[in-house]
Amino acid sequence: MRPTVHDIAAEAGVSLATVDRVLNARVGVRAETRERVQAAVTRLGYVRDVAAANLAKSRSYAIRFILPDGDNPFMHALKAHVLQVGDPATRLGGLERLAVSLDPVPSLDVVALAAALDRAGEQGPAGIAVVAVDAPEVEAAIGRLTARGIPVATLVSDLPASGRRHFAGIDNIAAGRTAGGLMRRFLSGRSGPVAVIAGSLTLRDHRERLSGFADVLAQGAQALNLLPVLEGGDDPIRVETLAAKLIAEVPDLAGIYSLGAGDRGLIRALSAAPERRPQAVLLHELSPHTRQALEAGLVDAVLAQDPGHIARSAVRVLRAFADGTSFDPAQERIRIDIFLKDNLPPG
Repeated sequence: MRPTVHDIAAEAGVSLATVDRVLNARVGVRAETRERVQAAVTRLGYVRDVAAANLAKSRSYAIRFILPDGDNPFMHALKAHVLQVGDPATRLGGLERLAVSLDPVPSLDVVALAAALDRAGEQGPAGIAVVAVDAPEVEAAIGRLTARGIPVATLVSDLPASGRRHFAGIDNIAAGRTAGGLMRRFLSGRSGPVAVIAGSLTLRDHRERLSGFADVLAQGAQALNLLPVLEGGDDPIRVETLAAKLIAEVPDLAGIYSLGAGDRGLIRALSAAPERRPQAVLLHELSPHTRQALEAGLVDAVLAQDPGHIARSAVRVLRAFADGTSFDPAQERIRIDIFLKDNLPPG
């Protein structure tokens, strides 16, 4: 005879209401009680019919996305895909009964981000997805959500020590190493200085890309020296100023790797001085302006990740956590795409 929720309640010594809250990943249960119920589920071999339970309760999965506001084309694309996943008219099969909401916060504002996480937790959602900034305030806010039983998925930039349950984004160290390998190949044995333009090294993804890139650049006999990192705050105007100064003051510049956003500024600087363009220029994320730069020969390669895959993956994983079911890690792996002028997808 299959065990029931009544058996779980008796085994754990708790009420049926407590069992229901644990099985449905709702707040209001102490951590030790939650662990006792989950242990009873394991001992009894209880298997939920999630689809039937959700249909009977007309359950809706409230998923909150917290994304940076501002002038970042990739984040704009990610927001568009989040809204598409949340729209019943455009939602793909297998993602039914969703209530998706989007909370914008100022880019790189640690205090605002931590406050947004706390506010989202007060609504008791099924899960929260956030582009994390590596700061103690943000880590603590995610820890508070985890303690309340609310699963958190980090997007694009990870914060593994926070207790988050899942990361949806590329392997950023591997992305940096890939950029380093491309830089060496494009430079074809040429020596000289190479510049890196980051958004902010408070972002873990930017630090990881830099680490991977620097490791590969330091390998082999080819003399490529890495210049001090320029931080443009993902702001096109600031990036243009930094890039124009760099191109003017370093006449033997061999390459530029822009590992953050603000690339419209870099592209404008390259367009203003085409005769001084470095031999190799690498960017991240495919957008209308990076596509045009590839087609115009101002940029050699763009490393990218699919924002639609990230949005859908976050919803699938958070819903699995809410149901206490498994998911396919291979399906949720976000791959690193490399685009050249010759393999651009239809735009």
